[in-house]
Amino acid sequence: MLKSELQKVVKGEVLDDEDALTKYSRDASLFKIKPQIAVWPKDSEDIQSLVRFVNDNTEKNLSLTARSAGTDMTGGPLNESIILDFLPHISRIKEVGDGYAVTQPGVFYRDFEKETLKRGFLLPSYPASREICSVGGMVANNSGGEKTLTYGDTGDYVEELKVVLSDGNEYLFQALNRAELEGKMKQENFEGEIYRRAYRLLEENYDLIKNAKPKVSKNSAGYLLWDIWDRNTFDLTKLFAGSQGTLGVITEIKFRLIKPKPYSRMLVVFLKDLKPLAEVVNRVLKYKPESFESYDDKTLKLVFRFLPDMLKLMGAKNLISLGWKFLPELKMLLTGGLPKLVLLAEFTGDDSDEVVRQVGQARKNLADMSLASRITKDAAEANKYWIIRRESFNLLRKVKGKRTAPFIDDVIVRPERLPEFLPKLEEILNRYKLNYTVAGHIGDGNFHIIPLVKLHDPNLRQIIPELSKKVYELVLGFDGSITGEHNDGLIRGTYLKQMYGSEIYSLFEEVKKIFDPNNIFNPGKKVGVNFEYALNHIEA
Repeated sequence: MLKSELQKVVKGEVLDDEDALTKYSRDASLFKIKPQIAVWPKDSEDIQSLVRFVNDNTEKNLSLTARSAGTDMTGGPLNESIILDFLPHISRIKEVGDGYAVTQPGVFYRDFEKETLKRGFLLPSYPASREICSVGGMVANNSGGEKTLTYGDTGDYVEELKVVLSDGNEYLFQALNRAELEGKMKQENFEGEIYRRAYRLLEENYDLIKNAKPKVSKNSAGYLLWDIWDRNTFDLTKLFAGSQGTLGVITEIKFRLIKPKPYSRMLVVFLKDLKPLAEVVNRVLKYKPESFESYDDKTLKLVFRFLPDMLKLMGAKNLISLGWKFLPELKMLLTGGLPKLVLLAEFTGDDSDEVVRQVGQARKNLADMSLASRITKDAAEANKYWIIRRESFNLLRKVKGKRTAPFIDDVIVRPERLPEFLPKLEEILNRYKLNYTVAGHIGDGNFHIIPLVKLHDPNLRQIIPELSKKVYELVLGFDGSITGEHNDGLIRGTYLKQMYGSEIYSLFEEVKKIFDPNNIFNPGKKVGVNFEYALNHIEA
């Protein structure tokens, strides 16, 4: 019945077969939630028609959840109603210009990057899942990655957005000066009402909102209200970035791009234990690496366990070639075991000699600490380390009989707090005797902690809320954020009130009402999250 009704209002395909619904019931999270139906909208007009259909049929209790590549680790694109898949049709790069690109959200980042690099430009906020994620998902989550330390997160690169709002019309959002804002607020239509109410909320709570901004380099928890209005510029693209499709459906993105630096060298530091970690991080940061990443010994063990897969990814022609690539690690394994943590600090620049000098100074500054370290000879050698770092999560997913459990996977504190923070974090984790890996953006103090679990373990549904509460209390006690870049979804939304307090949380609720009064866009995310519902939908 619903399928035939929807086929009358959209040009795109409508799917309700079991294979399709099974596919759309999962992402990269712990959860499985079966939708009622999936739609492949052809264009913005289809999305506008769907919004009007949902609004005209409130008795059916329908909603719309946008989905691109399905790489979200929080359950963000999962819902029981209508899933909109952008990959089949709304997936075209419209223009790549001098320092900017205009694209639809269903474009894979890997394809987007190929086109921008042809013009000598890059979107530097790509995540570790760069080969399989979409640019729309990057905006929806306000994604960050290995270059965020220097260049910032995805929201920093969004210049314009086209968004279908809850009245069923598409609007263009961009930064406005005071005069332009005044003009918008004078409009006697839905758009004008949006601007009037959003401005009033932000201006009346200006100091409260500014003081609520987490004191870390990146954050994707809640709605990023503090970035919208500075009393000179009013920019609602900052609100949609990181909103996980809860305020409208993004149909087009204009990104600002950068020119990547042509030369790079990597300093690799091998730590036998975590005690000197904070000191190493803060010493290296003085020399301003473009990226500063890490992965642990458990990740390295998985690399050796899945050698054939790594062989293909690294382009090694045979096992002997691969062995040469891992000669430093093999020597360490034979002479005293694998390092507890591997740190990757990449230095870049426009002058090759200057980059060599910079990376050499950083290494020299660690000389008195008696640490094993090396400087890569070229980009090909550095690529080995990048592949391990980027593939750390996928390596975990290859372990048979167990599943990755991303639920404390994205905590962040300021790097200078690491000496106090890390021992306390490790103490909490060790109480639960979980098998987990640690990787992440060490230069930002952003850690990805991924346990491996058996989903049918009856203790799991008790461990997740219990351990999450303890870890997040610790993180917030260090003025950190519960999620630096992976966002809230089903797994963390329930902790937003704990993180921000009831006043800010009530502003989040008000924002949702302003933009989505009928709660038709991805309900149960950001606000009104039911954690029991989430736990009950962990994939068995």
